[in-house]
Amino acid sequence: MMTNTSQDDLNLRSQDAICVNESELARPWYFNLKYALVGVAFGVVFIKAQIVSWFRIQEMFRFESFHMYGIIGSAIAVGALSVFIIKRFNIRTIEGEQVVFHKKEFNKGQIIGGLMFGLGWAITGACPGPLFAQIGYGSTVTIVTLLSAILGTWVYGYIREKLPH
Repeated sequence: MMTNTSQDDLNLRSQDAICVNESELARPWYFNLKYALVGVAFGVVFIKAQIVSWFRIQEMFRFESFHMYGIIGSAIAVGALSVFIIKRFNIRTIEGEQVVFHKKEFNKGQIIGGLMFGLGWAITGACPGPLFAQIGYGSTVTIVTLLSAILGTWVYGYIREKLPH
């Protein structure tokens, strides 16, 4: 017989790839406009830093330039420092809610998924973050990559329970 705790642990493990908004706060639709503005600003930074450049991405995968590695390394450093500060000082969200980090367990599917992600990134010159900035910049062929990403996400969701753990 399972206890509630182990059932909760099982539920968390089965939802490890699902992003859930656990906020209890209800907001009107226009409350999210600030996130759209930040997203547009982020897209402009992506374009100005040449993160959306297919040529820069190809240089990275051919080990011809440090540009993208420097940007990715900087992002990792800022993210790690941010998580450290949030945990150390118990920083809360703008609305005052606690930020919770859930422990993730390693499985071999992460290696396979990472390799598939990297291969797709190398072939298309796009990863999910810059896709929208690339489309906004005028790279309309990237719409094919966006539709493929959406289809791939749907297929994964459909077969997820049948995959080995």
